[in-house]
Amino acid sequence: MKALSIRQPWSWLIVAGYKDIENRTWPTNFRGRIYIHSGKALDKAALLEFRSRKTNTFCCRDIPDDDQLVRGAIIGEVDIVECVKQSRSPWFTGPYGFVLENPLLYEKSITCIGRLGLFEPWGMSNTREPGKANSIISFKR
Repeated sequence: MKALSIRQPWSWLIVAGYKDIENRTWPTNFRGRIYIHSGKALDKAALLEFRSRKTNTFCCRDIPDDDQLVRGAIIGEVDIVECVKQSRSPWFTGPYGFVLENPLLYEKSITCIGRLGLFEPWGMSNTREPGKANSIISFKR
C-alpha cells in the first residue's frame, strides 16, 4: 500500500476525520487506500491558528498538544477518491486537492521513514495488513 507524508497537525486532522482534502502542487491519477505518514516537521503556525479558532464550525476542538502529535510514523489510513482543481471544502487551497474519505486513526503508530510524493513504505517497525487490527479507531465526522 502506498503512503503520503504530511506534516502535523495536517496529518492528524486527516486521520481524525476533520480534513477531507489534501492540497498539493501536483495532480495524481492514483485512487485507493493509502497510509498517512506524519512527517517529522511540525507546522507551528497552523497549530496556533487552529487553537485560536477552536469555535470554528469546521475546525477541530480537540487537537492534541504539540508533544502528543506523533511524528515520523504512519498514523492511519484514508482513501483518495478524486483529484480536483476546485472544491467547496473549507480546507481546499489548491492548486490540486486529493479528495479523502474513510479515515482511520491508529491507536498505535508505526515508525517509518517518509519520502516525497506517494511512496511504498519501508523501514516500518510494526507491520500489519491494511484494514486489520493494530488498534484502529475509525472516525466519521
